[in-house]
Amino acid sequence: MTMLRETGAIVLASASPRRSEMMSLAGIAFVVVPADICEDALSGETPEAHVLRLSREKASAVAAASTGRFFIGADTVVVLDGVILGKPSDGADARRMLTSLSGRSHQVITGFAVLDARLGTLINNSVTTEVSFKPLTENEISRYVASGCPMDKAGAYAIQGGALHFVRSISGSYTNVVGLPMTELYEALQAMQAID
Repeated sequence: MTMLRETGAIVLASASPRRSEMMSLAGIAFVVVPADICEDALSGETPEAHVLRLSREKASAVAAASTGRFFIGADTVVVLDGVILGKPSDGADARRMLTSLSGRSHQVITGFAVLDARLGTLINNSVTTEVSFKPLTENEISRYVASGCPMDKAGAYAIQGGALHFVRSISGSYTNVVGLPMTELYEALQAMQAID
């Protein structure tokens, strides 16, 4: 188990069960306090700038309203041809996104922020992973949309769930595609002396 510098010191500003699971698997002790902020993109904002800003805002918002020392914010987007594919609004939107990803490569970008509320220091980085999909049949897309899995996922899919067989290859961090680049986050926590 990773040793905390102080009890209850690390706060994950995310309700994502996938992020919590990865933090636990890495042996990091933490508590969850979800951030509640507007996640709309700003006019002219690049996907990378978008996830960097939102991760900072999530960490800061939770730090201002709860106890702890180190606050982790994160935001993940799926990007195709430079355009962010958000969470689908309905089944038809999920089908449109999956059809656009079929047989093509796209990027998954996660921004993360680690804020030391005591010292006022911040590490804010992003990680990009290239993901290639095999060509998807209409039946594959229909079955996946009918499962309900795409509805709360950026880009309408989850690599760790029912869409695993859609992925031909990935170049870069697998955990980044799940929603939190664990190697980079762990190194940031070590750099801030939040963990041993």
